[in-house]
Order: sequence, then C-alpha cells, then structure tokens
Amino acid sequence: MSKDYSEERIKVPRFNEESGFYTTPQRSRIMSKIRGKNTKPELAFRKALYAKGYRYRIDYKKLIGKPDIALPKYKTVIFIDGEYWHGKNWEERKPKIKTNRAFWIAKFERNIQRDAEVNQALKEKGYTVFRFWESEIKKELDACLRIVIEHLERKPS
Repeated sequence: MSKDYSEERIKVPRFNEESGFYTTPQRSRIMSKIRGKNTKPELAFRKALYAKGYRYRIDYKKLIGKPDIALPKYKTVIFIDGEYWHGKNWEERKPKIKTNRAFWIAKFERNIQRDAEVNQALKEKGYTVFRFWESEIKKELDACLRIVIEHLERKPS
C-alpha cells in the first residue's frame, strides 16, 4: 500500500463466535461458497471486452490489489466489485447490522479503505482505474463497456 495514504488503517477485530449464529466449521462452509473471482458479471464483461478485440490479464498479481481485469498495454485496470463486500450504499446499510457489529462494521469499512488505497497506489503508477458494481455490469453491461473502450481508444498503446 502507498505510504502516503493519509487515513489511519482500520483494525478489524477477530470474529467473535459468541455474537454469531454459526460455529467455525459452519461459517467456514458458508464462506467457502462465496466466489472471489470468475463471477458471472466478471465473465460477461471479459467476454464482451474480448469480443471487441482487447486482450487482458485476469487477477493480475503483478499489480497491487490484483485487478479483476488488467490491460497492461494500456495501463488500465478494471475492478468489478460486489455490492455487499465493497460497501455499496454503506451509510444506509451500516445501521442495519445487528449482530457482531464491532467486527462487521470494521470489516466493511476496512474493505472500503483498502479499495481507496489500491486506487491511489495504481494511479501513482500511472494506471487508469475503473471500478464497477456487479449490479451495474448485470444491468448496463454495454454502457460500462463503452466507457472503458472509449478510454482505451484515446490511450496510445
């Protein structure tokens, strides 16, 4: 992460089992079902981008934050974020958390903070960062794709 980042890093406490509804094996089984990569919106976006003739890297480990889609030739990265884990409408959702608030609020706020740190670090390296919500991709794939392609066409390779 960038050392120049001004905000103090949020510390996420350990998950308090007494406050949750699940034992560790149950919670582990549930969490294992959550997909971190190759989600349907990601696959749809990648397929559309490929059909337009653009080649890319997926989960590019050479860059901070492992972007979902990286176009190193154009110094462009694309993240397709899930609404739940990345805090869409966070201020509206925050009061609705009822159990283990200390853990979950810190968890989501740290995710939001990490996204901002990653964006800043990538911009400092000269990358253009696009972040789309999964619901945006599902509902308006063509509009999201158009935004990225217009940028790529203006950018010299």
